[in-house]
Amino acid sequence: MTSPATVVPGRGLSQLRDPAWFQEYGVYAAVAALLVFNAFFTEHFVTVDNFRTQLIQAAPVVIVALGMALVIGTEGVDLSVGSAMALAAALLPLYLGYGLVPALLIALLAGAVVGAVNGTLVSLVGLQPIVATLALFVGGRGIALVVADGQLKQIANPDLLALGTGSFLGIPLVVLIAGVLALAVAFLVHRTTFGRQVVAIGGNRPAAALAGLPVKRVLTGVYVLCGVLAALAGVLATARLTASDPSSLGNLMELSAITAVVVGGTPLSGGSIRVLGTVAGALLMQLLRATLVKHDLPDSTAQIAQAAIILAAVYVARERRSR
Repeated sequence: MTSPATVVPGRGLSQLRDPAWFQEYGVYAAVAALLVFNAFFTEHFVTVDNFRTQLIQAAPVVIVALGMALVIGTEGVDLSVGSAMALAAALLPLYLGYGLVPALLIALLAGAVVGAVNGTLVSLVGLQPIVATLALFVGGRGIALVVADGQLKQIANPDLLALGTGSFLGIPLVVLIAGVLALAVAFLVHRTTFGRQVVAIGGNRPAAALAGLPVKRVLTGVYVLCGVLAALAGVLATARLTASDPSSLGNLMELSAITAVVVGGTPLSGGSIRVLGTVAGALLMQLLRATLVKHDLPDSTAQIAQAAIILAAVYVARERRSR
């Protein structure tokens, strides 16, 4: 018996039209197609420096999308990730005088608090995730602007800046951190009890509760993890930009993260988490944006293309569920 997504000789063309195939492998095919297109039609694209730049720019989206994938896996969504990034960035300059480690811990703690508030509203109060996280989507950035006095602040701490510009064995640290976190989240999802509980709750929350799973605790934990990852992305983005700018940092990050997750094959209906697909989805969005820019097309075109890809991914997922 063959998997619905397995291409069988003689039936390849028919199976390539299968929504299951597109949901599982479409993102990888799209990344490969973009790479081939750019190799032939985009000047100076196939260079080490360019690939390095693309990976560095995609890294914060990957980190945030990993947390978003966990949330969407529970049939939820987190609209506050951009605000969590901004809040972490606003707090950094205030505590760098005490050292890098205390400042990092406080920034990550802020992300955990944002996630805990979201998780409590979803799991204990019973609000819909989009409503619960919308509050901090608006209010979180306002708090960040109050903390920063509405001002952009330059960062001069060399240890923090090294996180954004440094490298290890030729690999940029931001890329290395994103890769390690992807492996960690994949291990969490596929090899731990917590990961199996997340998937079970997303698949059927009432049944998971009847089976004795700690639904409220797991949901809260998922939102806390999402908030911490978003805060870490804010720290790394601040280090790369050498400045804390809570007014713009993380703007539309929630859209980029949700796009990466959905395009990567994780259904909005929950019950499944595709970590590798999420990473590929973030790379696809970055490559698409870079391709359009290198061909002198406006950023608005990239946004329209991104919206079209989201619609296509949701349509494919719906078609697969209806079969």
